[in-house]
Amino acid sequence: MPAPSSLSEEELLQSGFRYAYALTHHHHDAEDLVQTAWLKLHQRYSEVKTKALFFTTIRNLYIDQYRRRKRVWFISLTSEHEHLSASVDTGGENTKVAIDQMLSNLRDIEREALFLHIVEGYSANEIATLTGRPRGTVLSLIHRSKKKLAALGVAD
Repeated sequence: MPAPSSLSEEELLQSGFRYAYALTHHHHDAEDLVQTAWLKLHQRYSEVKTKALFFTTIRNLYIDQYRRRKRVWFISLTSEHEHLSASVDTGGENTKVAIDQMLSNLRDIEREALFLHIVEGYSANEIATLTGRPRGTVLSLIHRSKKKLAALGVAD
């Protein structure tokens, strides 16, 4: 696990933004989550004490927003691979867009687990502790996410 106290404020904000973006998959929503979490922690503690506390605050705010919106998710009956195969391109910006589209096919909790594991480098045990999910569930989410992305043409 990365050292929580060795990050500068800028690095902590960038890391928090990446985490929020992994949850929301929307740039402006991620910015709002980070800003709200940062302000909340500064009001309460006058500083952001640890990365884990910052991530937990972002996650809790996201869950609150999710519940307020009462989103209804529909699963497409068509093959995900057929849906995206026409839009995948190998050019620079087009590749980023294609990857974003592929990641949007993952459920929020799958994207979160994959982000924490691959980008932040957390182990399944650490993710389970951070998210309050059983370790087996975390392992399943990571495996399922990788399997979906592999089916869409994204390598590990």
